[in-house]
Amino acid sequence: MHYPTIESTLGNTPLVRLQRLNKGLAAGVTVLCKLEGNNPAGSVKDRPAFFMIQGAMQRGEIALGDRLIEATSGNTGIALAMVGAILGFRMTLIMPDNLSDERKRAMTAYGAELILVSETEGMEGARDLALAMQARGEGRVLNQFANPDCPRAHYETTGPEIWKDTGGQVTHFVSAMGTTGTIMGVSRYLKEQNPQVTIVGLQPSEGSRIAGIRRWPLAYRPEIFEPDRVDLTLDIDQADAELMARTLAVQEGIFCGVSAGGAVFGALQVAQTLTQGTIVCIICDRGDRYLSTDLFPR
Repeated sequence: MHYPTIESTLGNTPLVRLQRLNKGLAAGVTVLCKLEGNNPAGSVKDRPAFFMIQGAMQRGEIALGDRLIEATSGNTGIALAMVGAILGFRMTLIMPDNLSDERKRAMTAYGAELILVSETEGMEGARDLALAMQARGEGRVLNQFANPDCPRAHYETTGPEIWKDTGGQVTHFVSAMGTTGTIMGVSRYLKEQNPQVTIVGLQPSEGSRIAGIRRWPLAYRPEIFEPDRVDLTLDIDQADAELMARTLAVQEGIFCGVSAGGAVFGALQVAQTLTQGTIVCIICDRGDRYLSTDLFPR
């Protein structure tokens, strides 16, 4: 008998419809949530983590036992730590110290070395440190922000899954923009199937801090980001994203993080403008990654 290995459980995540939060929408409008927390390391970032490491191996850029370095706000780091454990790579991850304890402990549970930078330095500082370490010969940076394998993962897996699971009826795709790999890859695939699909990107409103959603300074804007692949950009307020995350747990049984709450809030904003349409949004991770924060009531 042939038994699967852990990496074979990647992808093919469920696509589920909202049952209560869709009240008041036109009868012809459906809002669907893709549950990326069902991936083996618990987030949408499992996909590019596999693609980046496997791509680098296939090109001969890395070999088993090498040390890999990555700046992360959490989910990519956890995913890379898992893939490193599966394939036999040493992993150094760099992240701001204000992110949740669950994320930090998940990375080290997979055997990764964790380096923290200050909240003030933020992701920009983490990215700078990763490149400096690479320049000193301390390891190889995969660089999710500039690595074409990152959007390719979503072009080859997430996009086709959405198209298949909606029977080609998807009219709008809504995603947070952090690394931007998800929205870039899915946009490319869906637009090839139907150029009329509307791609909606989400960024934090001024003053909002939402893990996984960024408004990058121009000097740090991800190199993989192509603005023309996004039809509409919405600003999401931190309070709205947090309230939606809590509401999803209580009213829909969907337990997710803040950026996923922002994605559903954005999807519902779009839905309210339509009389017909099938909107797909990304639930990028699970809520248990945020229990040490003030997101959920204690």
